[in-house]
Amino acid sequence: MPRYKPCGGGVSPQIAQWFDFDFTPAISLKINTIRYTWKLGDPVDATLENLEPIWMVRRDVFDHFLIQHAQKQGAELKDGTEVTGIQFQGEVWQVNTANGPLTGRYLIAADGAKGVMANWLGFKERKRRLAGALEAEAPAKADGSQAINFEFGMVKNGYIWNFPKADGYSIGIGTFRGGEPQDFKSILTEYATSFGIDLKTCKQYGHPLCLWDGQQILHTQNAVLAGEAACVVDPMTAEGIRPSIFSGMKAAEAIDLALAGNANALDQYTEVMNREWGEDMVWAQRLAGLFYRVPGIGYKLGVKRPSATERMAEILCGQLRYSDVANRAIKRLSTGLIPGMGG
Repeated sequence: MPRYKPCGGGVSPQIAQWFDFDFTPAISLKINTIRYTWKLGDPVDATLENLEPIWMVRRDVFDHFLIQHAQKQGAELKDGTEVTGIQFQGEVWQVNTANGPLTGRYLIAADGAKGVMANWLGFKERKRRLAGALEAEAPAKADGSQAINFEFGMVKNGYIWNFPKADGYSIGIGTFRGGEPQDFKSILTEYATSFGIDLKTCKQYGHPLCLWDGQQILHTQNAVLAGEAACVVDPMTAEGIRPSIFSGMKAAEAIDLALAGNANALDQYTEVMNREWGEDMVWAQRLAGLFYRVPGIGYKLGVKRPSATERMAEILCGQLRYSDVANRAIKRLSTGLIPGMGG
């Protein structure tokens, strides 16, 4: 730590209410302007009028900032320590590492999309939808723009993004619905060129995403899954930071209750995550399934609606749920599929 983490770095300001410290030192920019394009044309510009701006962060800075605050509260960091295996002994977990064993009464598995902990804990048949992303870091802004950019149409079953930071861009491409292979590098290179950026001069990183794919069990004997290991990524937007932090907070609450003697605390963690996050992700999944199947109609009848950005921002800020808006949006998109009824 600090270490690079492939990530667009867009953070919902909602997370501030879950912590008792100021995040300002870890925020690169706060942005309230969003631009959408369809195949690099037909732009839509929107401003978040009545909402907190979206935070733009670099994950090396942001993650290290969180760890430093955890250390102030007594957490001990074992950086650069490879975990080689785990075993439950009596009433404690033993975590075997290259530097010797560690023990604890409870274990939180938060080792991300590529982690092995879920398998080691016995979660063999998890409900998850694997998606993929490719990202590049451009070290300097080309045009001084401070807008969050989303491009639809150039990539199937996903979108391309350009998230500005104080010292550059995070440009990425992701698909969330499977389908035939696509040449991510060529598509992303063409998109970056529209900002005057040559991706040949930038480092590029490919990484998987674990999208939420239905109700699932997230606890076992004295252990829980959290973050992307729990497949909490939003299947519509691929937002992962807010739900990961939410799961971490709920995992901590559950373990606190368990330590106080509540024998059902970890069961309740699974229930809370399926109810407070998963039930709404069912609607996100339905909306994504239709939107990414007919993105041209989705762009015309969804993205271009004057209220669309405000509604999506309200979802990202926790002021709205997908269930509040998805039914109407799905009806609108479905109507657009019927010839002569697109409006």
